[in-house]
Amino acid sequence: MEKTLSPLQERLLALGISVSDLPRPGGSYVSVNVRGAIAYVAIQFPIRGKEYHFRGRLGQELSTAEGYEAATLAAMNAVAQVENYVGFDKVLGLNHVDVYYQSAEEWDDGPLVANGASDLFLKVLEEKGQHTRSIFGVHKLPRNFSVGISCTFTLL
Repeated sequence: MEKTLSPLQERLLALGISVSDLPRPGGSYVSVNVRGAIAYVAIQFPIRGKEYHFRGRLGQELSTAEGYEAATLAAMNAVAQVENYVGFDKVLGLNHVDVYYQSAEEWDDGPLVANGASDLFLKVLEEKGQHTRSIFGVHKLPRNFSVGISCTFTLL
């Protein structure tokens, strides 16, 4: 008997989001930590499989459009982590997203890059994807990633 996919699982599949071969933590922490009714997702970077993507400074080595793609990929990883460790059948909704980026001094399109994550969350989670967000320009991210994303979800 073939297993029926949920509408969310169908959207994940259509967007190429896989819950196999997820990025692993780069230190002594877990990818998703559940405390009470909140799931905290550790920072996710633009990694697909074991390949690092979109490395460098926005407005210098990378364009704003590439930053948008980087934020989208990092958000895909956050969604995949939650589906893998919690399951979206147990998720009430996305609460908040923190988007970190490294950029050239004069570059100032952080909100446009952050939209890559926000748009992905809304596309995948629909009304459950409504959220608040903060964006932070930082001097340096690990492995020279251009973007990193962390977020929280409320669970049922």
